[in-house]
Amino acid sequence: MFMHNKNLMYTVRVSEPDPRLASLMLEQFGGPQGELAAALRYFTQGLADEDPGRKDMLIDIATEELSHLEIIGSIVAMLTKGVKGKLAEGAEEAAELYGDIAKGNGSHTLAVLYGGGPALTNSAGQLWNAGYIDSIGEPTADLRSNIAAESRAKIIYERLINLTPDPGVKDALTFLMTREVAHQKMFEKALYSIENNFPPGKLPGNPEYTDKYYNMSQGAGDARGPWNQGEQWEFVEVKSNQGPVNGGDGNPSVKLAAAEMAAINQTAARTKSRTDVNPLTGADLGAGPGAGKMTKAAK
Repeated sequence: MFMHNKNLMYTVRVSEPDPRLASLMLEQFGGPQGELAAALRYFTQGLADEDPGRKDMLIDIATEELSHLEIIGSIVAMLTKGVKGKLAEGAEEAAELYGDIAKGNGSHTLAVLYGGGPALTNSAGQLWNAGYIDSIGEPTADLRSNIAAESRAKIIYERLINLTPDPGVKDALTFLMTREVAHQKMFEKALYSIENNFPPGKLPGNPEYTDKYYNMSQGAGDARGPWNQGEQWEFVEVKSNQGPVNGGDGNPSVKLAAAEMAAINQTAARTKSRTDVNPLTGADLGAGPGAGKMTKAAK
């Protein structure tokens, strides 16, 4: 059961309308790093989690993210409130009204298509979609993804804070940004509360390959660091004539039944390309300036 408290989780005070800023704020309303994506990501994870403690945490954070969505949506609505009324009532001459809404960065789309209300799009107008929910149903993988998602959301909030001249909006965004930090800490605690949380899943890696670093991009800029040197790593210089790391000649193979092989051979014979001809093509016949060298028709 959900109960809604009409008070915002954090009091927001907007100094003056700003449609351009409202369009930027949509990134955290309907964008991939936004609050709706976060709420649904954690909510669906919580529903499926078998651990009662993690389930409670995920549902709590999901519900908080919905309250953050309400804060962002309210900011968008307040920033467009002046234009919304003018547009609805035709309170200005067309040229003046257009000047109010066509201030770049999609503010005109927000005003005309959505009447100044918050829209489930990102700041570029891309519609929200469920592809933003990247859960995979394995807690050790999902919690790592959640930590990354909160990190990305924090960076977006930092950028919005740097773009926001309004002190009240800046204050609200700082609160939201800080909650991303808190959520990262919660998810990390939950992750490391799982014994044997790496690698994700149940199956162990093949020990023949778990500690090898393959230097496959060679040349100026090659570097060594804790990711490829020290007692943990075996550094492998990949040569230009390097064969497959598991041996063999590198040619893929598949075993087929005799009837299957016969059918494949028939198809190969039927679709074989001739190498002893240079056929005249439609591109040759329709070639014009800039086509380059073409095959000439026989006289």
